[in-house]
Amino acid sequence: MSDAPAGLTLDDAAAVLAAQPFSVLLGTRLTRFDGTGATLELDLRPEHLQQNGFGHGGILAYLADNALTFAGGTALGPAILTGGLTLDYLRPAPAGATLRADAAVVHHSRRQAVCRCDITAVLADGETATCAAAQGTIVATGGR
Repeated sequence: MSDAPAGLTLDDAAAVLAAQPFSVLLGTRLTRFDGTGATLELDLRPEHLQQNGFGHGGILAYLADNALTFAGGTALGPAILTGGLTLDYLRPAPAGATLRADAAVVHHSRRQAVCRCDITAVLADGETATCAAAQGTIVATGGR
């Protein structure tokens, strides 16, 4: 695994995630942060489900947003925000699955990065299914 170009480590990025109260509330984990992008994981709990027993779309949107931003941080550093994103829901996320959001930078300049994210449901038996796909623009804020 290569280091993130911005000189940030997995531990640095994990500290940023741990400083997000909403991410802590949901139980999100950062499992990868390197020169190729970032991966977030979240175990679907009963309070993450909608009325039909599937993962709520808001949970998938949150994961896409955060994974895209962490991926953008590998190219732009930590002073960033999401400028916008699109998300397509491909299939329902089943209860009890672990959601894995893998994001990577598609292209970047000094001020912005276009990133892509796939969200996969991983079942207890190891079977996987892609639930959502997203693309977003991450912008540098100029801060430190």
